[in-house]
Amino acid sequence: MKKILVIHGPNLNLLGEREPGVYGTDTFESINEEIVKKAESLGFDCEVYQSNHEGDIIDKLHEARLDSVGVVINAGAYTHYSYAIRDAISAIKIPVVEVHMSNIYEREEFRHLSVIEPVCVKQFVGFGKDSYLMGVQALSDMLK
Repeated sequence: MKKILVIHGPNLNLLGEREPGVYGTDTFESINEEIVKKAESLGFDCEVYQSNHEGDIIDKLHEARLDSVGVVINAGAYTHYSYAIRDAISAIKIPVVEVHMSNIYEREEFRHLSVIEPVCVKQFVGFGKDSYLMGVQALSDMLK
């Protein structure tokens, strides 16, 4: 079975307790369960990965080029300034979908810029946990 990778960036391990007014009350674990179930329903194995460290996310993206057919990434705050993650996405040559639970374009001004958006194949923002599910569906649609 083909594998997709879902990457959660910094602070997303605190979903369910972190700013519930922005991110909702669903826990990190329950969201991941839904993501995996969605991927499996579309015929994919799904690895879920979370890190608060930029270099670890880059290493995981590099690994994905060897064992995954696509990536869904919520790079968290790295979205707005990590040219290193942007370059890693550009380098791996598999489709990467950017997702955010909140609408980054309706939040603080510093969040309005996504430096990774130009190297991703799609972007879903502001749909809560469904942003991830939409990202997985988009990958499936592209890859089948």
